Amino acid sequence: MLNHKSRSTRRTTLAAVMTNLLGAGSGLAAGPAFELGTIQVSARKVQVGEVGEEQVASVVTRQDMQTFNRENVADAVNLLPGISVTNGTRNEKMINVRGYDVRQVPLYIDGIPVYVPYDGYVDFNRFSTFDLAAIQVVKGFSSVAYGPNAIGGAINLISRKPREKLEGDATIGFASGNERKAAVNVGTNQGLWYLQAGASYIDSDYFPLSSDFQSTASENGGHRDNSYRKDSRVSLKLGLTPNATDEYALSYVKQDGEKGQPPNTIPASARYWQWPSWDKESLYFLSKTALGQHETLKTRLYVDTFKNGLATYTNGNYNVLKTSGSGSVGTGRSLYDDRTTGGSVELESTRIANNTLRLVTHYRSDRHQETDALAVLGAEFKDTLFSIAAEDNIQLAEKWLLSVGYAHHELRPEMVFKSTANGGSYALPDKQKADNGQIGLFYDFAPNTRFYATVAQKTRLPTLKDRYSGKLGTYDTNPNLQPEASINYEIGYQGSPWVGAKAEAALFYSEISDKIQSVFVGTVAAQCSTTAKCQMRNVGEVHTSGIELSLRTPVASWLEVGGNFTYLNMDNVSNPSTRLTGIPDKKFIAYAIAKPLAQVDVIPYVEYNTGRWASNTVRIDGYTIINLKTVYRPLPQLSLEAGVTNLTDKNYELDYGFPNPGRMWFANANYRF
Repeated sequence: MLNHKSRSTRRTTLAAVMTNLLGAGSGLAAGPAFELGTIQVSARKVQVGEVGEEQVASVVTRQDMQTFNRENVADAVNLLPGISVTNGTRNEKMINVRGYDVRQVPLYIDGIPVYVPYDGYVDFNRFSTFDLAAIQVVKGFSSVAYGPNAIGGAINLISRKPREKLEGDATIGFASGNERKAAVNVGTNQGLWYLQAGASYIDSDYFPLSSDFQSTASENGGHRDNSYRKDSRVSLKLGLTPNATDEYALSYVKQDGEKGQPPNTIPASARYWQWPSWDKESLYFLSKTALGQHETLKTRLYVDTFKNGLATYTNGNYNVLKTSGSGSVGTGRSLYDDRTTGGSVELESTRIANNTLRLVTHYRSDRHQETDALAVLGAEFKDTLFSIAAEDNIQLAEKWLLSVGYAHHELRPEMVFKSTANGGSYALPDKQKADNGQIGLFYDFAPNTRFYATVAQKTRLPTLKDRYSGKLGTYDTNPNLQPEASINYEIGYQGSPWVGAKAEAALFYSEISDKIQSVFVGTVAAQCSTTAKCQMRNVGEVHTSGIELSLRTPVASWLEVGGNFTYLNMDNVSNPSTRLTGIPDKKFIAYAIAKPLAQVDVIPYVEYNTGRWASNTVRIDGYTIINLKTVYRPLPQLSLEAGVTNLTDKNYELDYGFPNPGRMWFANANYRF
């Protein structure tokens, strides 16, 4: 049996691994991550973005976001292997993690779930990165502390925490499309308490299309039609640290947005939609309390609201509302009012020698309400999610860690109401249950080298939209839709193969059963419609396999290079003739950070994606984009930067009929104090 000294040595080893993985890159320095916001096991102090001994995560640091100008969460996580970005039919930025979409890889802020309760989706373009310390992405094997529905992993946005008596930074910038942006973050740490505040604002009139774009009846080229956007975000955190072991923090985040939805460039599929509001507000409390030498109690309590408004029009002039097919009485406007309340309680114990045992319980109540412009209630749904889990991390030897976990989840429908115009009400369906188990083995070969092997059984309980949405009369509802499940296998490596280098490698395989997907109820057609209706059903079985490789290393005192590669193979076992859409099978990123002068950085970036299927018959071409940026620091605290994205003005799409921006310029000034 290992003694306390051995355990301490092992934790030092782990810290060395994580420090090398998250080591400093180019860009302005940033404050540390908010420790309570990470999902971790041990009570020791963690490095920026660290997620704990029982997990392996890819991390985007604050410096990465600044170096590559990743101002929204989708673009930031796209720096990582295993990630692909798509637009979706609503032209929102969404991501896939090893083929899993955001319903299967939920979004969290400091461990608090923030995905939209009705459909589980999130427009990642609405979430800015200005006030973040890091983003951690866990794939396949994830801690039970994340709760239910993390079938393919989790994305956790970690907020900042100040370390100085006064610190902060400010950014102002301009870009193509008449884009204006500004952000400021200020923090103070007074020992017994700390305060962190941030605000950001982005306003853009349009984005330019590539000069190679061929105009259509629904898009004439040049300035992308209806592509305006405006987003603001305010965050505030007050924390108390009465002693070396305890911490209590109250956080508030409010973001307001409005946007146009560019129409599909295929005229027959064009929709003329605008979103006058896309507003989200979160209040959450996090705490960590030592109950003695061996036990620690952690809590997460939250209230999250989401309100948005959709206006649908008959044409591209956006002056005549569509008076059928939207809203409960056809007003052309639809209003969502969603509310989530919940929390988790976690008890961690190291009382048993060489064991870190955690017991976690989760509770989440989701309410979705739809009205129209006349305040006529069209639908109201309520669900309750409950989960109880246990996790034990066993130190088998100085370099060996075994993690085992079990979780039980329950979905309890509380209310199902739809007005007669929307299909009528339903009897409450039965509650659904799921039991998951997982195991992981970790080997720290050296202070900067870790190998691991994991197996995780996960379940996603269907969303309200999966079960009840008629999608403007084109779908039949399915209140008794059952959960989908997966088993994720992975072996991998993280570490520093030589001085200054950081590397990751992973080989993975997943089996997804009872996959929820759309099928035609009767008549089969090119797309779902009022005459050829579809329904969400448990009919899919998908096998996914792939490899991820990543390396970042200095090659000279003035030059650092890096890149990553992803290969993903998805096999639709249940229906081989049906394509799996929206995901490229190969992705490659390469970049360099050159310092020709002490005050100057030159940063070229190249990304290549192979083609992807947009439907069963349409395949989108692959693409290569090149970005170039130059940074000048006249003062240690001040950096001035300018650059170009999509340097070659490539005309490319992430979804059929939704071209991405062509060549764009940007200029920013950043000041740190």
